Formats: sequence, C-alpha cells, structure tokens
Amino acid sequence: MSFQSFEDPAGGGDHAARLEALRQVMRDQDLSAVIVPRADVHQGEYVADADARLAWLTGFTGSAGFAIATLDRAGVFVDGRYRVQVRGQIDLRHFTPVDWPETRPSDWLREALPQGGRVGFDPWLHTRREIETIDAALEGSSIALIALDDNPVDAIWPDRPAPPVGAARTHPEDVAGESAAQKRARLAVQLKAEGQAAALLTLPDSISWLLNIRGSDLPKNPVVQSFAVLSDTGHVALFADPAKFDDDLRAHLGNHVSILPADALAAALTDLEGPVRLDPATAPEAAFRILDDAGTDIVRGADLALLPKARKNAAELAGMQAAHHRDGVAMVRLLAWLDAQDPAALTEIDVVRRLEDLRRDAGILDISFDTIMGAGPNGAIVHYRVTERSNRRLADGELLLIDSGGQYRDGTTDITRTVTLGQVRQDAVAPFTAVLRGMIALTRARFPKGVGGAHLDALARQFLWQQGLDFDHGTGHGVGAALCVHEGPARISRVSDMALEPGMILSNEPGYYREGSFGIRIENLVAVTEAEAEPGRQMLGFQTLTLCPIDRRLIDVAALSRDEIAWLDAYHAQVRDALVDRLDPAEQDWLRAATDPLG
Repeated sequence: MSFQSFEDPAGGGDHAARLEALRQVMRDQDLSAVIVPRADVHQGEYVADADARLAWLTGFTGSAGFAIATLDRAGVFVDGRYRVQVRGQIDLRHFTPVDWPETRPSDWLREALPQGGRVGFDPWLHTRREIETIDAALEGSSIALIALDDNPVDAIWPDRPAPPVGAARTHPEDVAGESAAQKRARLAVQLKAEGQAAALLTLPDSISWLLNIRGSDLPKNPVVQSFAVLSDTGHVALFADPAKFDDDLRAHLGNHVSILPADALAAALTDLEGPVRLDPATAPEAAFRILDDAGTDIVRGADLALLPKARKNAAELAGMQAAHHRDGVAMVRLLAWLDAQDPAALTEIDVVRRLEDLRRDAGILDISFDTIMGAGPNGAIVHYRVTERSNRRLADGELLLIDSGGQYRDGTTDITRTVTLGQVRQDAVAPFTAVLRGMIALTRARFPKGVGGAHLDALARQFLWQQGLDFDHGTGHGVGAALCVHEGPARISRVSDMALEPGMILSNEPGYYREGSFGIRIENLVAVTEAEAEPGRQMLGFQTLTLCPIDRRLIDVAALSRDEIAWLDAYHAQVRDALVDRLDPAEQDWLRAATDPLG
C-alpha cells in the first residue's frame, strides 16, 4: 500500500451547490459574508480530512489560503505558490482567485460590502492576531466581524469525516537528546521567572516535542493532535482523545502529565488561575475569549516551545544527519534508475511509487509530505500534487522536478532535484544555472549573530534577478527533527526578521517556474552552525545535510565562478564518499559519473 494517495484530495462534488448551501446558512443567520480558512483548531499547515473545509467547499487543496463568500461573490485567496494550481481546481464560474497577500481580506470586504455588513467566522479557526489585524483594517467601514458558535461549513457537510484518533508513541530519549521531564522543568522555570502561572500550548508539534511523543493523527506529520496547559510547577494537562495513549505511553508521560478529553479544554480554561500565557500568533481567538470572559489575566507571549524546539541539540542533529545519509541512498538509487529508463515508458505516478519503495528500503516511517513530481509544465505548479487525473507521461527533452522527503525514526528530510529527461532543453540552462548559483551563495553565506532570514533571502535570488527572473515563494522554511517538515519560527524569506541561531535547520530552495513549460527548484537542508570570526564577534554559517548530486547536464559551467565550481565539486565529492559504499555496482558507476568534477 502506497504512502501517497493519487486521488483528488478535494474529493470532487458539486462545489457550486455547496456554496449555495453556505449562502442559505448566511441568510438564516443574517450574515453578509463568511470566512472559510484552511485551518484547524491548532492552526497547523496540514489538516485532517475532517478539517478540510476549504477544499470541500471550493475544490482548492493547497496548504495555505482561505475563502470569503458573500451572497453574490466568493474569493479564494492564495499566495504565489498556488496561483497556477488554484485556477485548475476551482470552478471559475462561481469562485474567483484573489492574489494574497497583495489583496488583504479587509480590502476585498470593503469593496464587496460597500454598505457594511456582518462577517461570520469560527473563532477556533483563527488566531487572535489574525482577527485583530482584519478588525483594525475594517475600522470605519460599518463591517463587523461576528464570532460564530457553530461552524457554518460543518452545518452543510453531511458526510464530514470523523476526527482522527491515531495511536501515539514514545519518541526515544536517545534521539530526542533530552527527557520530557527536563524539558517541562526548563520551560516551567521560564514561566515562573516571567511571573506567569500557566501557558496554553496549541501547536501539536510543540506539544509532541515537549513530551517526547509522536503521533499518527495526520499523514506525514507525526504529531499528536492535542492542546496542553503547562503550569509553573512543570505539570502538564494534556487535552486529547485518551484512546490515543496506551499503558506504555502513559507510563512514559508519568504522573506529572494528566490526560484529559479534548472537549474538556474550554471548561479547564475557565477554571485556570492567571496570569496565563497565550501566543496571539498561534492560539485560537476562542481561547482568548474564554479566558477574557472568565476574567483571567492573559499575558501575550510566544509559544514557549518554539525556540527550544527549533534549536536542535547534538542528538537531534546527529539523528538528522543519519536520516539524510539513508535518504541520500534512496534518492541516488531513484536517479540512477530514472536515467536507465525510457522516459516515455513512465508516468509521474510511476516515479513517485518507485521513490516510495526505495525510501521504504531505507527505513522510512512515512513520507514527510505528498511528493511533488512535476514533469514538463506540471513542474511549474509550485506545490503540484499528482492525481490519477493529472498524471503525466514523461517525455524526452522535458525537465522533471522532484520535491520529496521522508520521516525516519531519527530525522525528517526534504529535498528537491530537477533533472533533465534525455536531451537538454537549452532554454532551461540559464535559469537552472542561476538557481544553482543562488543556492550555492546562500549555502556559503557567513553572517553575524542577529541576522534573520530577510537579510539572507536576496543571496538566493540575485542571479535570477540579473536575468529579470524571480520566484514567488520563500527561499527556506524551518524543518523539525523527526517532526513537521515545515517548522517555525525561523525561515528565509523577505518578511522574516527572526534571528537565526545555531542548531536551527532550514531549507535552501530557490527556484524558477515558466508556466506551461517547466519548473526548476534545487533544495538542500542546512543546519545553522558557528563560523570562524575575529575576536569579539560571533559569526554563523550553514552546514549542508542533504546528500544527492545536482544534475550537471543542466549547468552552464562557463557562467560559474571558480569558487562556485570548487564548492560544487567539493559537495559532489562529499556525496560520493558518503554514499558510494551503500550502493550496488551499477549505482556506484552512475554516482561516480554524476559527481565527476566540473573543474
């Protein structure tokens, strides 16, 4: 059985009829508009089938976005990653794509409701910061945000799936590098020092990290869907379905962790004594309202686990390195196999299945996200997901973009390689080389402590900019250690001022996308490390974790500097030395040829 489904994740259906049913609910409740986010109560990027309201209503299945429906129009708001995809998934007769964040929801609402109106939203599916931002931008418009008691999409979704109840498991301490008791005590000390009695944790990856547990509620993301209240004594009240926890796991959690039903959270919040720490960027608006109504003091502060989780310790870094060695073997075996095939005999799904089989051989527990296997024009869809309907046969002279990753016991991987299928198309060489040069420039960067992703983002884009090109996604995201493949708070993008710190792991993935023709992306994962510096100054740099050749056939060697050639030759030598002994003779020959020096 494959890890990845090739069915349409939106599930089909009459989206126009669903929109009309939603509008009837709006009429019944005297609402002028309703906001439908792609979010669950935990504000995670990935949602269970039961929470896929945006996809069910509109057909759009991307991992970010939202819809706003009025009685006579419906906008689907997407960022640059999804502007090709959304047009192929929604019914353009009834839904209109909206470029976001260029168009803010408040601006759209002002134009759609010039006379004002009541805009309904589910307060469990929006953060306090999000609601405050929209509300402030609507000031003076006669448009009011109305928190709803019941979700209006749920009211019209007759066969909505049940919430997941996946079994939870222990995450071994030898891989975690620190016991759950030590983590709880460390964060409790911070709470007490800041004069806070408790903190509400709403992000499942934060809770899974804190308690050294992993789950199976969501495919590809090994988190336990839950809420937690951490007290200044180090005790944790964990709100989740008790059926997820067997006796062994309960013994691992110990007496200082109480497991309570998920639906007991609201009453527990009402009874909490403050001050209670909540993160306005991640905690649902509903939690703030419950505490406000109870008269409990609220302290706004970042999720206590975010930074400790992002700063990987020595055991976590070692586990990530080991996972990347195994993953590199799987990727090399795939690329060697692919080069030996007739492209016309294969489809995108064939290659996905082959890669999953190879990762199983490498010890994978699951894939870390749905594989992006984009052949030819499908590669230009940034977050393309192949389905039986979209499945494309490969062809000589096309590019194939492969963005994939694995969840291992000790680490999480995420790698993108773009390869040529047979004959090289010459119009792809210049942008491929520019993407490669940007990836190398970012990899080789040295920067002072305190520098954030926004300071580094241009390094990866500079050579594309010189050609009048760019890409509409961030250059890098944080990655968890045997956790979520997308992890905050650090990233490399134009809008991230979060300072990078040693131990953080990020992706380095510039790209270029020519709609209707091809897509290019090259991605390695890198760990932030300390770098040599003059006395009195702390400098940081990156260590590359990913081990896999980059397609030399698509490189304009003459455009590379001597330093860039030296870096690529050294990287390829590292890949060859790390992986060659784990391959069979034919794969070894392929790897040696793929990593021949350019210089």
